[in-house]
Amino acid sequence: MTDEAPVDTQGKEAIRAAVVGAGSWGTALALLLHENGHRVRLWTHDETVVDEVARLGENRTYLPGVSVPDEIQVFSRIDQVVSQADLVVSVSPSQFVGPVMETVVPHIRSDALVVSASKGIETENLQTMHRVLSLLLPEGMAKRICVLSGPSFAAEVARKEPTAVVVASASRDARRQAQQLFTSDTFRVYTNPDVLGVELGGAVKNVIALAAGVAAGLEFGHNTRAALMTRGLAEMTRLGVAMGASQATFSGLAGMGDLVLTCTGELSRNRTVGTRLARGESLEEILSATKSVAEGVRTATAVRRLAREHNVEMPITQQVCRMLQGEVRPRDAVHELMTRDPKPERWS
Repeated sequence: MTDEAPVDTQGKEAIRAAVVGAGSWGTALALLLHENGHRVRLWTHDETVVDEVARLGENRTYLPGVSVPDEIQVFSRIDQVVSQADLVVSVSPSQFVGPVMETVVPHIRSDALVVSASKGIETENLQTMHRVLSLLLPEGMAKRICVLSGPSFAAEVARKEPTAVVVASASRDARRQAQQLFTSDTFRVYTNPDVLGVELGGAVKNVIALAAGVAAGLEFGHNTRAALMTRGLAEMTRLGVAMGASQATFSGLAGMGDLVLTCTGELSRNRTVGTRLARGESLEEILSATKSVAEGVRTATAVRRLAREHNVEMPITQQVCRMLQGEVRPRDAVHELMTRDPKPERWS
């Protein structure tokens, strides 16, 4: 039997699932797990969400227009959600995963499966979400942490539109268990042992999506979009390989797949931020206008620091950081990218 032999997802045994984070993605995953027959509890720090779901049967703040069934219970106390859970899904914005999950650890069962579904890199210590969780959980649990990533807009998953993602873990059994729990007839889950590559793909693509949004805001066409995605893929691959990830991972769902979605989809928060920047709005105005998080805004600086530490050149990421910090105007950033010294297509 090969490592990635088929897993029987029929007749799943119901488990108790805790989803920590009730943004759009957390709510969509809660709905998915519920549809798969599991008993789901959802945690949020926002009492407004608790009230909306109780009164309206809808998370109107983060996932409007999608019904949340009564069977999905929503709480603002973390112990009420995770204390008896067989599965704990971490879905907070990446910069809050550490503080939030630190409150989870005293209540979590030692045999629970932990799945990270947040995409980003912690800015202070440059840690991936897997690393953040590994430092908080006991060693036995840390070895079984899974990472869920890939091209998946929350609203489309909630509407049961066909979606394919990937789950990664160092533990073969853990990733196969997660695959079985999340797979449905509209949500196809592949497995991958390359945790670092899957996480870097999910984080760096948000930075490239900001650049793609800038190109859209400047009304550039398909040539520009194709160039950004292709060279953006080259950047994330160079960084990943330098850090020890598998090059093949970046050709898959967590790399190219998520990059294409986030750079082209109208639902992409990061692409939207880039578009509005190019049209003259300030970053402060853009971010204050929405409660949803565009992960690429904070991740960009972390990625640039990682690139410097590993001596990897990432020119698109560099220009995105400069635009976010107000050091260069979007059109001038594009000009600088286009007038760099000529290079071969494959270089280190």
